[in-house]
Amino acid sequence: MGDNAPLMAEEIELKLSLPASAQRAFLRHPLLQKAQRLGTKKLVNVYYDTADLALQRKGIALRTRRQGRAWLQTVKCAGVAAGGLAARPEWEQPYNGRFDFANVDDPQVRALLERHRLQSHLTPAFETTFTRSTWRLATARGSAVLLMLDRGRIIAGHAEEALSEIEIELERGSATALFDIARMLAADLPLHPALLSKAERGYRLRLGTPLAPLKAAPSPLRTDQTPLQAFRAIAGACLAQFQMNVLGAEADDAEYIHQMRVALRRLRSALRTFRPLLPDGFEAASVPPLRALARALGEARDWDVLAEEIVGPVRSAFREDARLAALDAAVGRARQQARIAAQRTLGAREQAVFQLDLAARLFALDSSATVTALPAFAARRLGRLHKKTLALAGAARSLDPVRLHALRIGVKRLRYAIEFFAPLYRARDTRGALASLAALQDTLGALNDLARAGTLLGQCLDDDPVLREAVSLVGGWHGARYAVLRRLTLQGIQRLRKNKRFWKKK
Repeated sequence: MGDNAPLMAEEIELKLSLPASAQRAFLRHPLLQKAQRLGTKKLVNVYYDTADLALQRKGIALRTRRQGRAWLQTVKCAGVAAGGLAARPEWEQPYNGRFDFANVDDPQVRALLERHRLQSHLTPAFETTFTRSTWRLATARGSAVLLMLDRGRIIAGHAEEALSEIEIELERGSATALFDIARMLAADLPLHPALLSKAERGYRLRLGTPLAPLKAAPSPLRTDQTPLQAFRAIAGACLAQFQMNVLGAEADDAEYIHQMRVALRRLRSALRTFRPLLPDGFEAASVPPLRALARALGEARDWDVLAEEIVGPVRSAFREDARLAALDAAVGRARQQARIAAQRTLGAREQAVFQLDLAARLFALDSSATVTALPAFAARRLGRLHKKTLALAGAARSLDPVRLHALRIGVKRLRYAIEFFAPLYRARDTRGALASLAALQDTLGALNDLARAGTLLGQCLDDDPVLREAVSLVGGWHGARYAVLRRLTLQGIQRLRKNKRFWKKK
């Protein structure tokens, strides 16, 4: 292939964000004392794309890198990410001032890159400039990893942002070594999984894409997967949704907390749905930390809902009422305290360790082995959840709060399971079931919010007669809505009992 043939490789790495204030602590970490120091280099990278970012849309990153006096050309593709572990195909070769894609051995990637109209329109999109300090670590099990500290800037036009992260890249051996090292570092340093690559961050900076709460993506399940492969993909997507929303944990937007809770609920539902196939101890090791995290976020979410959906509308309707103003202020103070507590929980080092530990367990699953086909497994689990939800619906017709709460959880689990397995069925079959379940879940959630509001408002009273009057006003204002929600609940229960079980179709 010649001296300039690219090195085709699969890059397998874990990326961790490191606050600039913790860089010195990292450099003093005991792990580095056992490592081989490979030196520090300044790297200047220029990413290329067309004006309309055709490469980005295809998940391709094209980069030139200056390393000393030499230049390299690198092509990377969007790869497989499982539980935070990224595996990306890449082609690297010397660069002499002109792009050469002749030896990119993926036919589709090569065809796209070699199109004349594309090549003639390639221009710099953004740059990354950083110093990279590298160490080689050998493990007791014969693996070797490269541990890299990158410090610098990402620059796109007049916009730029700081870059401070650790990359742990597999040189040889098992990828479990990456998780082992990451957990040891996270136990002592304020590290958190970083899901965005430098290229993704560069494109966001180039486009001015603001950080925004991330909702659950469509199910990543494929019909050719085994049940455990499906679980690993679904659980990994839930974990990624959670971690992406953690990026906005300190923003003044309650939706980040909400979407983190959704991700955790979906993850716990996935664990429950795939429970019969999970190895011994998997669920037991995962659920307690997830439950504790959900509890901390739930407290903050409850105060967000109280402020925005319970007290807020009444306050807006009676802006001049001093009693409601006092209650609004009291709720705001409690809300802020709950949010600070949630942020403290999210920033705790044990959280990063737990997330890495969960990602490691997902990666280690023997997902190739199967005792049942995925469609049969899905039909069996959906049938079981449907039967249980119908039983809960029958019991909840009395509108007893405890039974309504149980039904809300059952509806949620059935809805998430249908969403997980949706790629196995026709969209028109799942669409109606999901719509009715979502509507009933929303109604039951609103009822639960009103019930929870009474407890939270009681915490704000502090024997203040003015606040008591304000709470009475809020309760009276929502009285009519409460009656409507109860009626909608009965209607939703009736629709649920008539839902067709589409997963029984052949």
